[in-house]
Amino acid sequence: MDKRSEGHPLTRRDKARGGGAAQAAAAEFLTFRLGAEEYGIDILRVQEIRSYEAPNRIANAPSFIKGVVNLRGVIVPVVDLRIKLNCERVEYNGFTVVIVLNVHGRVVGAVVDSVSDVLELSQDSIKPAPEMNSTVDTGFVTGIASVGERMLILMDIEALMSSADMGLMDVSGSLQ
Repeated sequence: MDKRSEGHPLTRRDKARGGGAAQAAAAEFLTFRLGAEEYGIDILRVQEIRSYEAPNRIANAPSFIKGVVNLRGVIVPVVDLRIKLNCERVEYNGFTVVIVLNVHGRVVGAVVDSVSDVLELSQDSIKPAPEMNSTVDTGFVTGIASVGERMLILMDIEALMSSADMGLMDVSGSLQ
């Protein structure tokens, strides 16, 4: 039964899934900061946001994989996106948070400088990602949005977290 016929308003998540005709061309993004830049990811990939706690280190892991944490019985790998994306400065402070994501059915934590807000963006407010030379990996950048004075880099967090160098997927494409 349609929620509108029961007298219940559509939720933000219903709208993001196309539950409202006027909202069909819009999507919601969680925005966060990595250094001076602001990024946005699909809100439907976000499971929760947690304060940063130092994870248990994994021997011989790449520097951007900080380790693992136990999240209610689930062992969750934690990736520092600031290190992964070559930010100039990485500082752990009271604003540092872990965005817990669901990527291809696997729970992964992403360390960011801070979370800003949730924005609803229409498709026409999102511009295509700029073309770069082959030495710059921008395959995870899906577009650029201008929101007032802010420039927002939109990323496909599943593509970034599933890249071969992350080690979350094996060569055949299935989850490790």
